[in-house]
Amino acid sequence: MARKGRDRLSTALRWQWRHNRAPFVTWLVLRFLVLVALVRSAMQGYYENVFTCLLVLALFMLPSIIQQRLGVSFPSALQIVILCHIFASEILGELACYYVNVPFWDTIMHTVWGFLCAAVGYALVDILNRNNPGRFHLSPAYLAIVAFCFSMTIGVLWEFIEFAADRLFLMDMQKDTVITQFSSVLLDATHSNIPVPVTGISDVAVNGESLGLGGYLDIGLFDTMEDLFVNFLGAVTFALIGYFDARKHAGHGVSTRFIPRLAEDVADSVSQ
Repeated sequence: MARKGRDRLSTALRWQWRHNRAPFVTWLVLRFLVLVALVRSAMQGYYENVFTCLLVLALFMLPSIIQQRLGVSFPSALQIVILCHIFASEILGELACYYVNVPFWDTIMHTVWGFLCAAVGYALVDILNRNNPGRFHLSPAYLAIVAFCFSMTIGVLWEFIEFAADRLFLMDMQKDTVITQFSSVLLDATHSNIPVPVTGISDVAVNGESLGLGGYLDIGLFDTMEDLFVNFLGAVTFALIGYFDARKHAGHGVSTRFIPRLAEDVADSVSQ
C-alpha cells in the first residue's frame, strides 16, 4: 500500500511538471518557504505561528483537491495568483508583520481578493449554465453583474468575520486608524440629532493615560470601509474584463486566465 501511494505521488508530480509547470514550481518554492518559517517558529517557541504555517500548507492543497474532487480545472494564472495571495496574506502579512510595517499591504490583499472572488462568481454561473440540460443564453451584462455581486457578498461576509473576531477574541483584525477629527450626535446637549464636530485632535487618553498617537484612535471603521472599497474596485475590474471578453465570444481573453472551468470542457477545447 505504501509503495502504491508513493507511485501515485510520483506520477502526479511528473504530470504536474510536464503539464502544469509554472503553478507547480510556484507551489514548490512557496511550500519550501513556508516550511522554513514553520521550523523557525517552532524553534523560537511561536506555536501560534506554527499553526498558521500548517494552515497555509493545507490551503495550498485546496486548488488540487477541488480540481480532483469536483472535476474543475483552474487556469495556471489563477493557481499562481491564489498561491501567492495565500502566502502574502498569511506568511508575509501575519508572520512577517507586513500588515503593520508595509503601507497599503492590506489594501493590495483585499483588492486582489475582490478580483479573485469575482472570477469565481463568474465561473459558478457559467459552469452551472453549461451543466444545465435546459441551457439558456446568459448575457455578458448578467454574468458581469453576478460576478460583481458574488465578490461583494464574500467581501461583506469576511468583514463580519473580522468584526466577530475583534469583538469576541480581541484580535484586532480590523486595524485601527488615527484620525484628527470626527463628529457625533451624542455630543449634542439638546438631543436634537445634530452632529457636533470635534476637530484638531492631537492626543487621546484612556483611563487618564495618554496613548501618544497624535490623534483619536478609530476602532476599525476606516479599515472596514477601505477594505470594502478596494474589494469593490477588484470586483468591478474583473466584471468589466469578463463583460467585454464575453461580448467578443473570443474564448481566449484575459478573463479566461482566471475563470475555473469544468475539466471536460477544457479537454474538449484542447482536442479541438
